[in-house]
Amino acid sequence: MGSAKPHKLLAVGARASDFRLPRLDGQETTLREITESGPALLAFFKVSCPVCQMTLPYLDRIQSPGRLPVYAVSQNNAEDTREFHRRFGVNLPTLLDSEKAGFPVSNTFGISMVPTMFLVETDGSISRVSEGWRKSDIEKLGALAGINPFQGGGSVPEWKAG
Repeated sequence: MGSAKPHKLLAVGARASDFRLPRLDGQETTLREITESGPALLAFFKVSCPVCQMTLPYLDRIQSPGRLPVYAVSQNNAEDTREFHRRFGVNLPTLLDSEKAGFPVSNTFGISMVPTMFLVETDGSISRVSEGWRKSDIEKLGALAGINPFQGGGSVPEWKAG
């Protein structure tokens, strides 16, 4: 989950540096482009992480370009990330912050576990940070998008470490 050198996790109130990453669809995107029309959620994950496998389908339900855009940030290569999306039914726009590239954005954000999510405002400031799975965090993000990600019932744990 990043380099061997520890980095400090960006906290609420910190400012995220602009970045440019390749997207799964072959294009590139910057943080400035992602947040130009409002806050956006960045969700860092690895395909082998069981908690990520549970979390990303719920984030996919929250994805709402007009209300709360959600961008997955994969720490894996494109092929493995596409397979993850297919297997877990994820259609989120996805950025690639791979090990081959040295995890530049994950390291800048201070990622030490996945999933880790950041709500980034239009000015680049971080307004929410969530590590691992917290049902209440997903509910709050859903409320921002005007969506209940847990409709349809089912048993969902309150908390799981990443």
